[in-house]
Amino acid sequence: MSSQPADAAIVTDSLSKRYGGIRAVDGLSIEIPSGVICGFVGPNGSGKTTTIRMLLGLVRPTAGNGHVLGHPLGHPRAYLARVGALIEGPAFYPTLSGETNLRILAKLGGFSTKRVPELIEQVGLTGRGKDRASSYSLGMKQRLGVAAALLPDPDLLILDEPANGLDPAGIIEMRDLMRTVRDSGKTIFVSSHLLGELERVADWLVVLQNGKSLYAGPKDEMVGARKGGFAVRPERADQLEATQRIAAKYGDCTLHEGTLHVIAAEEVAAAINRDCVQAGITLIELHHEQATLEESFLSLIGGSA
Repeated sequence: MSSQPADAAIVTDSLSKRYGGIRAVDGLSIEIPSGVICGFVGPNGSGKTTTIRMLLGLVRPTAGNGHVLGHPLGHPRAYLARVGALIEGPAFYPTLSGETNLRILAKLGGFSTKRVPELIEQVGLTGRGKDRASSYSLGMKQRLGVAAALLPDPDLLILDEPANGLDPAGIIEMRDLMRTVRDSGKTIFVSSHLLGELERVADWLVVLQNGKSLYAGPKDEMVGARKGGFAVRPERADQLEATQRIAAKYGDCTLHEGTLHVIAAEEVAAAINRDCVQAGITLIELHHEQATLEESFLSLIGGSA
C-alpha cells in the first residue's frame, strides 16, 4: 500500500506485531474515515493497546504497514505533530492549577500557550481552570487530560479508555466532550469497554479479537446486521407455554423471566397477536426490541471462537 485514501485518517494493511511466539496483532487491515468517532473494541488481550502503540510510533510493527493522516507508520515524526493522545490515566502536578499544568505541557511540547483558556472552556472546566489539579474530580482530571491531548490542535485524537473509573455523570460529560471535538472537524479513535457508551457516541467501529479484525465499518451496519425482535407476555402465567408455541411458528423464541423474546420481523407481531386472541390468550406485552451493540458484539466474538 503506497498511499491511503484522501478521506481516511487511519489505514492499516496486514499490520502485525509479534512478541516471541505470541501474535499480539495479526494481519490487521482497517480503514477509518476522517471526521468520525471510531470505537475500538475487543476482549482483554485482543491487541487494542498494541495497535494504538503502533499508531503512535511507540512500537514497531513486525509485518505489514499503514498510514496515519496520509503518512506511513514507519515515519511517525511526519504525523505525530497532528495527533493528540490520552493513554492510561493523565498525570499532572497536583499543587498547580489546571491552566498552569496545560501551559507547562504546551511549552514542553513547543505548542502555543494562547489556546489554553480556549481549551479549558472547550473541555468544560470554565471557572475551575485556576484551581489546583489536586482538587479536581476524576472526571475533571480526564477532561484536563483531553485538553492536554488537544494542545497541538490535532487532526486525530486517540483516547484509550477515557471513561475508565468515571461515575455516570462523568461518563456523560466525556461523551458530550467527544461529540464536541468530533463536531469541530477532528477524528477520534477511542478504545473502550463501555459498549453502551460507544453505541451512543460512535459513528464507526473496529472489533478486534486475537489480534484480528472481526468487523470494521459503520456502527449502524454492525448493529443492523443483527435481527431485532419483540417481547411477548401473556396476562396469565399458565398461558406461557401456549403463547410460546404460537410465537415459535414465526421465529426463534426464548423464555426469560416470564417474557418471551422472539427474533423475527417486526410485522410478525400482528400475526402473533391475532393467533393469541383466537386461542383465548390476552397479551399484556407486545413491543419491538431493537438489537443493541452489546448483543451484536457478543454474537460476533462468540461466532468467531
